Amino acid sequence: MVSLQSAENALKTYYLGVVANQLNTEINPLLAKIKQTTADVWGKEVRKMAPYGVNGGISSGTEAGDLPKVGGNYYVQFVQTLKNLYGSIEITDKAVRASENNAGAFVNLLNAEMEGLIKAASFNFGRMLYGDGTGTLATVTFPVSGTVMALNKVQNVIDGMIVDFHKADTKERISTASGVRITGINWSDRTVTLDREISGVEENDIVAVQGSYNNEITGLDAVFASSGSIYGLNRSEHTWLRAFSNNGADSVNDILLQASVDRMEERAGSRINFIACSSGVKRGYQGYLAQYRQNIDIMQLAGGFKALSFNGIPVVSDRFCPSKTMYLLNTDDFVMHQLCDWKWMEGEDGRVIKQVPGKPVYTATLVKYAELICNRINGQARFTNLAEQ
Repeated sequence: MVSLQSAENALKTYYLGVVANQLNTEINPLLAKIKQTTADVWGKEVRKMAPYGVNGGISSGTEAGDLPKVGGNYYVQFVQTLKNLYGSIEITDKAVRASENNAGAFVNLLNAEMEGLIKAASFNFGRMLYGDGTGTLATVTFPVSGTVMALNKVQNVIDGMIVDFHKADTKERISTASGVRITGINWSDRTVTLDREISGVEENDIVAVQGSYNNEITGLDAVFASSGSIYGLNRSEHTWLRAFSNNGADSVNDILLQASVDRMEERAGSRINFIACSSGVKRGYQGYLAQYRQNIDIMQLAGGFKALSFNGIPVVSDRFCPSKTMYLLNTDDFVMHQLCDWKWMEGEDGRVIKQVPGKPVYTATLVKYAELICNRINGQARFTNLAEQ
């Protein structure tokens, strides 16, 4: 007979390994290229010694002359708090009892919940990679009218997402507009439909995933910021913490890409091995290739992803990459530091499935404590204002 204990055993022994592997390697092509490690994690923080420059104790002297003056490596310490990443599933008591005499139905029930969790994780963790760590999904362009809200963009939201609204000036969460669910999206006019009416929201207020504001991993938008601090260091004091960014480019072509690859290798010793762009920019590059070449090379990446190829470097379009933008990255410089891999949250009794107090519903939550660090920021490049098709 199927029971909650059966579900408990299945989640621990079968689903955990499968789901963890999918979340790490199959939800986003960029994430699949990033190394994951438990090194340099101390308590709740990542503390990492980062060398920059070169050893100065080098010279070419005379046969009996002085040896070179010692000049050790320059080091700084990156300090960043681990982010708390969660994913929950929910099973009703009625669903469990309805399938207690049908193992196949129960397996289908668990499979549906885990597939839903992976789909949600694929969307949200993929989005975080291109974010700035604040968790901002969009800003309000027109206040709510009934249950309809106009946003400056809708690429970061999806049906079913539960969001909070925050004030544009104070960043405080708006209590009368929190925990609201998106039930529909209109891409043409950039509006979303909410599951209930809210109040207190004004133009330019911020939309974020429930409870996530200022709690997300440090993504590419933060890495490519031109000022401020990152990993506890001020960019004004360390110019190598600034990535190369060009916002005057027009269209993508092989010369533009090769010049950028050469620039990163010559100036920072960085070998670009991954290119990410918006779908419009990718189509623009495809148009260029179709005009000057007979064949367009396609690459097969880890995790089942496909990409265009530029001299053996994958060119991948991503929904979450800003429009008119292309990133040229050395993914060897990015590391996902984690306290541990994905684990089920367990109670004192060792159980992972728990009843929601006062409700005939059971939940289980996956958790991972991690942060993304770029070891060599000046080895990365970005183009904005590119032509799209």
